[in-house]
Amino acid sequence: MVVMTKGYRELITDVIDAGLCTLCGACTATCPYLVCHKGRIAVLDNCTLSEGKCYKYCPRTHTDMDALSRRIFGTPYGDSEIGTAKDIFMARTTDKHISKRSQYGGTVTTLLSLALTEGLVDCVVLSKTSDDRTIHPFLAKTTGEIFQCAGSNYMACPVLASYNQVSKHNDTKLAIVGTPCQVLAATKMKLDSPTNRTDAGNVKLVIGLFCTWALSPNTFHRFLQEKVDLSKVTKFDIPPPPADSFDIYTTSGKTSISLDEVRKFTMPACTYCLDMTSEFADISVGSVEGVQDWNTVIVRTDVGAELVKLALNRGGLKTEKLPPANLAHLREAALLKKKQALKEIVARSGDRNDFLYIILPPELAQKLQD
Repeated sequence: MVVMTKGYRELITDVIDAGLCTLCGACTATCPYLVCHKGRIAVLDNCTLSEGKCYKYCPRTHTDMDALSRRIFGTPYGDSEIGTAKDIFMARTTDKHISKRSQYGGTVTTLLSLALTEGLVDCVVLSKTSDDRTIHPFLAKTTGEIFQCAGSNYMACPVLASYNQVSKHNDTKLAIVGTPCQVLAATKMKLDSPTNRTDAGNVKLVIGLFCTWALSPNTFHRFLQEKVDLSKVTKFDIPPPPADSFDIYTTSGKTSISLDEVRKFTMPACTYCLDMTSEFADISVGSVEGVQDWNTVIVRTDVGAELVKLALNRGGLKTEKLPPANLAHLREAALLKKKQALKEIVARSGDRNDFLYIILPPELAQKLQD
């Protein structure tokens, strides 16, 4: 049997030139010839490798969801709209300093700070928004640096590129915070560690963010510059329905833009993403519709459960039961994203059995297309 190998050239053809790149940064974290430039992956030089980890780690190349689920959770990939879940609840920080800076409940910042303080991790791979409201990958090594990264930007960011900053010659323990595509890439990396970077087995914690779509960092940033003075922006927010707006908070007030106008800047690859809740993370975190200053939290692994337990014991988090109506709506929204994405994938492939990059259990694939 001949095994087909794929690398840099196929990544360019199958993903980047095909408009499927999510800008996760996984390829730039492992290849010296690929960099992020102006909202897309740019090529610095030709690579001669016939098989590359850049292709293997990409969340838009061959991805067997059932095989990943069995490796990560020890169970088949089922038909749950939100993936494997040990527990689901609402949470918020008890730290007023974090609460004031955070987007919603401050749960992610609290958990990361605790993990760093307790020595569970040594640094955190995440994104940071600069004063000009551009977003870039960042490696936080202190609780102060984690705090600086609080809040949402909504623009795509090659977060995993900062994994590249960690020396392969030490045993640095890492946490990664990312959107579903970044979490998926990190999962692929953990199952087959890069040889020229730090061991992906050193990734001790992955916190996934809920995500419906991300905005092109280059074109959307230019659009924002025409709307407001970005040096005065303090926060971006997309409030739950029926608001239907992208809100920009500045030192002088609030400017609201219709979501219809904002969606024009959505990354093309988001159309083909089935995952809204970062299904392969240790802990997934999002907002709570209709409830201010709280997060929805999905605990998926023992690692995630132990960290949440520690946060509760230390008094850093407060939790409450997620109202049944909110859980039902979350499941509905996650299912809708799966169905819409699969519809777009099939429309592109032209075959109800060809899902481009993703491999789904046949029964689930059929159910999502009914």
